[in-house]
Amino acid sequence: MDKLNKKFQEHSKSIITQGIIHVHPKGFAFVSPDDSETYPEDVFIPKHLKANAVDGDRVEITISPDKKSDKGPEGSVKAIIERARKELVGIVWIINPKGHYLLYVQSLGKMKNALVKKCPKASYKIGDRLLLKVIDWGDEKAPAICTVIEKIGTIDQPETDIPAAIKDFGIRKEFPKGVINQVKNLSSEVEKKDLDGREDLTHLETFTIDPDTARDFDDALSLSEDQKGHFHLSVHIADVSHYVKEETPLDEEARKRSNSTYFPGKCVPMLPEELSNHLCSLKEKVVRLTISVIMELDTDGTVLNYKIVRGFINSQKRYTYKEAKEILDQTKKSPHYDTLKRMEKLCLLLKKKRFGRGSVDLALSEVVIQIDKKGKPTGYEVVEYDITHQLVEEFMLKANEIVAEEFMKRNEPSVFRIHETPSNENLTAFYALARSLGFPLPDKVEVTDVQKVFELAKNTPYAEQLSIAYIRSMKLAIYSKENVGHYGLALENYCHFTSPIRRYSDLVVHRLLFKKGEEDLDKIAKSCSERERVSFKAEMSVVAMKKLRLLEIYQKKDPKRIYSGVVSKVKPFGIFFEVAPIQYEGFLHVSSLGDDYYEYNHATDALVGQNTGKYYKTGVELKLFLEEIDLTIMESKWLLDQPKNTKKKFPFRSSKKRKPSRSRKRSH
Repeated sequence: MDKLNKKFQEHSKSIITQGIIHVHPKGFAFVSPDDSETYPEDVFIPKHLKANAVDGDRVEITISPDKKSDKGPEGSVKAIIERARKELVGIVWIINPKGHYLLYVQSLGKMKNALVKKCPKASYKIGDRLLLKVIDWGDEKAPAICTVIEKIGTIDQPETDIPAAIKDFGIRKEFPKGVINQVKNLSSEVEKKDLDGREDLTHLETFTIDPDTARDFDDALSLSEDQKGHFHLSVHIADVSHYVKEETPLDEEARKRSNSTYFPGKCVPMLPEELSNHLCSLKEKVVRLTISVIMELDTDGTVLNYKIVRGFINSQKRYTYKEAKEILDQTKKSPHYDTLKRMEKLCLLLKKKRFGRGSVDLALSEVVIQIDKKGKPTGYEVVEYDITHQLVEEFMLKANEIVAEEFMKRNEPSVFRIHETPSNENLTAFYALARSLGFPLPDKVEVTDVQKVFELAKNTPYAEQLSIAYIRSMKLAIYSKENVGHYGLALENYCHFTSPIRRYSDLVVHRLLFKKGEEDLDKIAKSCSERERVSFKAEMSVVAMKKLRLLEIYQKKDPKRIYSGVVSKVKPFGIFFEVAPIQYEGFLHVSSLGDDYYEYNHATDALVGQNTGKYYKTGVELKLFLEEIDLTIMESKWLLDQPKNTKKKFPFRSSKKRKPSRSRKRSH
């Protein structure tokens, strides 16, 4: 910010620069300037000043020195330099009297639709999923004008959810011929010549711990304890750099993808499966090449010394998190029990040190939607963030930290994982939420006070809500060649090193450890950050759809089912809530509260009934009835307590033009 202010002082007029725009579902946006040294902060673009740019576009912006908001420096889009894509996937939502089609585009959200004009050669129905070519992006109020490339399927076919998301978000699925040919020339197993010059680590007791469904094993662990009580920890990471050389088809494609994309039941990998699931994967009982961080830690968990080596291992066992937990609980026997207990001991020491430097424990459970072969949801599983997850994470964090410190010691460039300090505005909002839920915080909040809040919140209904709110108050972690530290982990030095099978940034870090690179690290960092955002949005879009499909199944089985929910956010126009236990966010318009006239109280951040005094604020528990789901626009309609016959239903898959519901401004 100081650099930007200095730039403003040097120039009395507005500053013009270029960058990638990231559009929020509510319509406003941020632009990440190309020149990150001069403009280190993202520039805030109000909704009415983004000139019809859509997420991912390269734009030219004007930064106004006299316009600054709590969200940072403010600007406006002057011109769209390059569109992020030329194709979209839309779901036919409305067919107007003239026969034109209005389509909901999931990647653009509720703020922007697509229009396909009537064509005598083809006709479509409400709910058809179409791959579209954009002819004209329209403007802020007008939809994008498109033509149809092909029909993907219909919204009633759950097997089309992932193919639609892949096309809609521009995820690269098929590998080019050059990549396929290069892979064919690789051996199916590690060859003896590959072991030359490497450290033999096959004598170490080594195993992997991963999710049930994992197929690509990036990391393996070894741990022993000597007579002094010192720990000897080895974190072994797949040496992808041995196979994926610079300026090869494999490298070029991996760079374009930047990461693997994980959908429910399916992965679109960064590398072909011959590498990701086989030759590079640290499978059990086979020799695999690694880059290993071998460290000695004292009885308090402080690193005394370390070395980073090219080696090779032979993992004795592939454990799932569930199996490892059963062994620690002694409900299942294993020859590796003592080592797992030792890992638990070291994990707790490392956690203690991390909290001591100011890191906050956000141990969130994860809801995994289970699907069948056709993509239909069959149920869900709540995966707890237990000690087995924690010990793997702590060891990976330590390896990442050491590698980042190594680059700083050498005074050599790298790609760092950075997380900037959140704005005071966002932190103040989180503090207000914590206080409203009854957690004590002083006027001047220190990080130790926040840690106490989360400690008190454990085993309460508010733990998950507070964790999510705290995460939302943070800035996004990104990749950068500039090492500015990681706020969330309270670390001065941090990078991504431990997942080169699925992250290009890690592959680059591996190369830089043993060879000075000629690559444009700033460009790589920006590309990896951007593609990570795109993959996350694509993944979340499919998860949201699967959750809606699951709710639809429940509704058909039991139309009178009552759901438990907790208010997650309050606005003057209504309340957002989270449906337990599948972590689905729903919305109730203020007019749906029904039993009183509710007004928003800014002081208490609550909707308060003017006659009854009844209120809705964050943390209030609800009993909810699911009245209707419209998969076409990914929208659900909820009522409180019980179904009310007096409530007017909104049309479902009607071919008649209809007004959007008043809650359409947010994607649920």
